[in-house]
Amino acid sequence: MTVRVGPVRIANDLPFALIAGPCVIESEKLCLDTARFLKSATGRLRIPFIFKASFDKANRSSGRSFRGPGREEGLRILSEVKRRTGVPVLTDVHSVEDVEAAAPVADVLQIPAFLCRQTDLVLTAARSGRVVNVKKGQFMAPWDAKNIVQKAASAGARGRLLLTERGATFGYNNLVMDPRALEVMKAFGVPVVFDATHSVQLPGGRGNSSGGQREFIFPLARAAVAVGVAALFLEVHPAPERALSDGPNALRLRHVPEFLRRLRALDRVAKARGFVRNDFL
Repeated sequence: MTVRVGPVRIANDLPFALIAGPCVIESEKLCLDTARFLKSATGRLRIPFIFKASFDKANRSSGRSFRGPGREEGLRILSEVKRRTGVPVLTDVHSVEDVEAAAPVADVLQIPAFLCRQTDLVLTAARSGRVVNVKKGQFMAPWDAKNIVQKAASAGARGRLLLTERGATFGYNNLVMDPRALEVMKAFGVPVVFDATHSVQLPGGRGNSSGGQREFIFPLARAAVAVGVAALFLEVHPAPERALSDGPNALRLRHVPEFLRRLRALDRVAKARGFVRNDFL
C-alpha cells in the first residue's frame, strides 16, 4: 500500500522517505532554519521529506520540563513553515480537540506511543481526512498493533495510515529495538516507519528527564533499512546539548546529509528485486 502526503509517496517497497525535525517547537526561526536545511539535504539526495515538530510535549518526565509554545502559536509556526518551505508537516495530537485544531494545518497527524490505544483519539484522527502516523507503544507487542490498524480502518483511514516502531521497554529506563517488529507490522499491509532516535532513548534515565545514546542512532537505522522500511523518523537539532526536549537522543543537524547518503545506498541494495523477499520459510 502506498500512502501519499502531498508529493511524498510512502510505501514499504519504495525508497525510504524521511520524517525529521526538532522534537518540540522551540522557536519559529529554529523550525524554519531546520526545515530549509533538511529540504536542501533531501532534495540533493532525492529523498522524499516531511518536516516534524510538536507544539505540545504532553508526556514529559517532569512537570517543570519545557512543553512547547502551545496549540495556537505552534500551529501558526507550522503553517508558516509549510507556506515558506513548501514541505508537508507532521505534528503530535494528544486529544480530540488537538485533532480538530491541527487537521487544517498538518498534513500528518501523529498519535504518540503512550496514546496509541486511545480509541477515541485514533478514530477522530482517522476521520479527519489527514494521514495518521501511530507510534506503537513501548509497552505493546508488534502483533498487537494490528488492532490499531483495524480501528483506523473502521473509521475510513485505510490508505492514510502509517505505523512507527520506536523501541520496546526492556527493564527500567531502557528500550531495545527488535527488527522482527518491522516485519510483523509490514504484514498488516501498511507502510512501516522506523524511529531511529526515540529507539535510543533512556526514558526517565536522568531522573527528571530522559537520557539517550546518540551513538546507536546510525547502527539501528542501518539495521532497519537493511530489513526494509517505508520511512525513517529522526529528531534532529543543530545543537542537541542545548535542545529543550530529547537532546540526548537527537541527531546533530550537520550530520544528516552524510547519514542519509550512507543509508540511501543501503536502501537501494535492500530493496533490489528479490533481495528482501523471504523464500526460506
